[in-house]
Amino acid sequence: MNIVIENGRVIDPKNGVDRSTSLFVADGKVAGLGEAPAGFVADQSIDATGCVVCPGFIDLGARLNSIEAELAAAVAGGVTSVVVPPDADPPLDEPELADRLVHRGTEIGKARVLPLGALTLGLQGERLAELAGLKKAGCVAFSQANKPVTDTEALLRAMEYAATFGFSVWLQPQDYWLSRNGIAHEGEVSSRLGLAGIPVAAETIAIGTIVQLVRDTGCRVHLTRLSSGAGVALAKRAMEEGLPLTFDVGVHHLLLTENDIGFFNPHARFCPPLRAQSDRQALSDAAASGLAAICSDHTPVGADDKLLPFGEAKPGATGLEVLLPLTLMWANAAGVRLPDALARITSAPADVLGLANGQLAVGSVADICVFDPEASWQVTPDALKSRGKNSPWLGYMLTGKVKNTLVGGRVVF
Repeated sequence: MNIVIENGRVIDPKNGVDRSTSLFVADGKVAGLGEAPAGFVADQSIDATGCVVCPGFIDLGARLNSIEAELAAAVAGGVTSVVVPPDADPPLDEPELADRLVHRGTEIGKARVLPLGALTLGLQGERLAELAGLKKAGCVAFSQANKPVTDTEALLRAMEYAATFGFSVWLQPQDYWLSRNGIAHEGEVSSRLGLAGIPVAAETIAIGTIVQLVRDTGCRVHLTRLSSGAGVALAKRAMEEGLPLTFDVGVHHLLLTENDIGFFNPHARFCPPLRAQSDRQALSDAAASGLAAICSDHTPVGADDKLLPFGEAKPGATGLEVLLPLTLMWANAAGVRLPDALARITSAPADVLGLANGQLAVGSVADICVFDPEASWQVTPDALKSRGKNSPWLGYMLTGKVKNTLVGGRVVF
């Protein structure tokens, strides 16, 4: 189908495009920008007056507890590709499971599903999973999700193997022994509320270990969901050293701090935890400078699992449908230009994945988002397509609403 998107502000951060023009789509790809290609006849026209036209968002961390509902939530939020952690039930530690997930995503025909294969069998941190088979089945990298590898030798061997075949390993840096009993950031708030703390050292010790293993093995590593200023400093130093290391931050950690726990609000429980204002500022600075990509860390949780005391509630928040407005809120507060903010959820994640997506160059895959940057909407359970209605933003008015989402040149929202 040939589609023309007219009268919009086209922003392609990867290629430095930011102007009011028309975008032409044919055969699932971007066919032209500004001028229609020869012989182009539109089957459909989308009026993007007052809207931004940009690459579809690539989310580096989204759990799909109900794949149909969560992929619908993804495209409603302008997300065209979702990276799925392996901590499903059962874990994605066998090629057949990964293949089934990718195939089901293709059948649904919404956002693209990019699974992370389990690094170890059952995510137990002991025996290596069948990485080569998982890769063939469609896994883009290998991860333990938030399950630690407590045996450092096992992690070393896994990274050596991954490096041999050019596989990327994604790790959430959190020392098991320092975090196993914790609930919130170790600081003034957790002390006042009587909550067991997770110190920043839980993150920095893990990063220190990972960085040294990267030096020894040459393995490409992506650190997921950094939460502290000290952690950012360590990662930045390693990147400046030239090590093959990247990292992302969850969008909620750019806006919230330990103070947002309030009076034991279970919607403000995250893994890793919300930390101090200085940590939030360091994360914001890292994203603003282009050092970090931004992800939703989408974790849909059932209502019963949040209607519990803070320490018993499951951590996480729904994120796919609020990724755009929260990124816009962060950019506005941090003084970040719109093209740069959009780069953090388009071209930056694509670079982490080594994909050519996340851009609107002629010939690129037509994964596109059209959104109204001025439209406001209220976050309510009924407004969310995700089965997870868990969000610290419930009841808030957010600005930035998706009008259309295209995946492979098809209008899916």
